[in-house]
Amino acid sequence: MRVGVPKEIKNHEYRVGLTPGAVREYVARGHEVLVETGAGAGIAADDAAYVAAGATIVPTAEEVFASAQMIVKVKEPQPNEWVQLREDQILFTYLHLAPDPEQAKGLMASGVTAVAYETVTDRSGGLPLLAPMSEVAGRLSIEAAGSALKAYNGGRGVLLGGVPGVAPARIVVLGGGVVGTHAARMAVGLGAEVTIVDRSIPRLRQLDELFHGRVRTRVSTLESIEQEIGEADAVIGAVLIPGASAPKLVTRDMLRHMKQRSVLVDVAIDQGGCFETSHATTHADPTYEVDGVIHYCVANMPGAVPLTSSHALNNATLPYGLALANKGVAACDEDPGLMAGLNVRAGKIVNEAVARSLG
Repeated sequence: MRVGVPKEIKNHEYRVGLTPGAVREYVARGHEVLVETGAGAGIAADDAAYVAAGATIVPTAEEVFASAQMIVKVKEPQPNEWVQLREDQILFTYLHLAPDPEQAKGLMASGVTAVAYETVTDRSGGLPLLAPMSEVAGRLSIEAAGSALKAYNGGRGVLLGGVPGVAPARIVVLGGGVVGTHAARMAVGLGAEVTIVDRSIPRLRQLDELFHGRVRTRVSTLESIEQEIGEADAVIGAVLIPGASAPKLVTRDMLRHMKQRSVLVDVAIDQGGCFETSHATTHADPTYEVDGVIHYCVANMPGAVPLTSSHALNNATLPYGLALANKGVAACDEDPGLMAGLNVRAGKIVNEAVARSLG
């Protein structure tokens, strides 16, 4: 199969769909790989590195889209990209369609077969292609909170770990999954006081054992969320319903219970966000203020560390991408995990959770 890798064009997105090492694996299995010139610049992989791995360098994204049978990306296609997709192509990337009806319409109109990283499952029902970026985003969320809390960025002026004789910051993590666990790990490591809120008692038990009592845990209810955010210096939104829009756990009315110049970091923004007052921001302009509360809602957080993120992502996506390249769409029919990743086929939304969210 002819596999195409265009350069990412989303704001401050420096990751790349295939690293040179991944290209080498595709080529070794008899596939042809077309890479847009400069696609790997964000991970310090120049065109020569891709040529050495067996790729063909092409001058424009238009040529990649026109020639390739499968497009491998990182972020969802932008409007000028989805119009270049066609019926006989496979698109393999993050899509996050639930909060993005325009993209969904564009993909359906193109006729492309679109497989979304974020809904591919493994044998245990986990999300193996979402997990590595969730790990990165969870860790980055604490860095983002620490930065936003600085006075010159509009925050409360609180140091996450405090100092002897001065209390540390209070961090509340909404959601005890991959993002929440890694956020808590970073926050605890920096010396912050951390509470994880989740609706699953068994998961809270696991977290209590994992952190050896170094984090507080609470069952998620309206009351517990309201109480916890009222005491927090920073709140990390880390909830996920695979494929579906994120639930709005914090309403605008709840903001009045929060400390002035405290911080909300919405890691769920790719799925629409878990705070009612969230809207997507960029690395160039990451924060805004609502009712005295600083919001950080960057929709491609791992793009800030593309070298780490691209290699972590490729480690996870490679076997699935090779299956698609080897067998085409039939790979989805043969593998329930890939079938779960299938979002768009023959002009229709075929993932049930995504379809429900889009109405």
